[in-house]
Amino acid sequence: MRRRPGIGGLQTAAAARDQYRLLGENVAKLRTDLMKEQLSTFRSQLEDFARKHKNDIRKNPVFRSQFHEMCAKVGVDPLASNKGFWAELLGIGDFYYELGVQIVDICLATRPHNGGLINLEELCKILSQRRKGAREAVTEDDCLRAISKLKVLGSGFEVITVGKRKLVRSVPTELKKDHNEILELSQAQGFVTVEEVERRLSWSTGRATDALETLLDEGLAMIDDGHRDGKRRYWFPCVSSVSSFVSSETL
Repeated sequence: MRRRPGIGGLQTAAAARDQYRLLGENVAKLRTDLMKEQLSTFRSQLEDFARKHKNDIRKNPVFRSQFHEMCAKVGVDPLASNKGFWAELLGIGDFYYELGVQIVDICLATRPHNGGLINLEELCKILSQRRKGAREAVTEDDCLRAISKLKVLGSGFEVITVGKRKLVRSVPTELKKDHNEILELSQAQGFVTVEEVERRLSWSTGRATDALETLLDEGLAMIDDGHRDGKRRYWFPCVSSVSSFVSSETL
């Protein structure tokens, strides 16, 4: 018969397990301390880099985007506050605050025409037109960062993806799957008909009509009945050019 381990053997095994556990904890602590030291060094180097290249960061949108990516890798958010080192050094907190205010103005001005849903590309185009005299060029990346800071205003402002396009929503309207599919379908021409929705999505007339009328009620669609074929067109300004609906003076 095989002998079972005695009390001494059990105690030795328990002591060995404790030693392995302590060794593992020490190794983990050493790794954590080393990572903290490396991050601290990198942050210090990042600050030196920002001081040296602050003009490029403020004026060059591509350079600014790459700088944000470097910051994200070490857990630094230059936009977290308008006060402190980053705001005083770069002033980019004020830059994105200004963008945010202008984005809100544009969304409010275009809301009667698009129901509070605007194409991100169109939004950036209008924003650039408004900022012609500004020193800093604006990219979609800048717009996305500014919009992310608008979330403090509530659930109204966010970016949603429909098909291949990014849309900025400025009203707390919840779009369902059917609505997203119709918006994606309308991107080809800017409009759809009930018959097209039935054919392309294999829906019943009732389902197509209900979804389209809901989008119409929410202010996201406009109707056009002036066609010889008698088919009603549902136009969606959020996937069309806002400039065709709103004059530049309004914006």
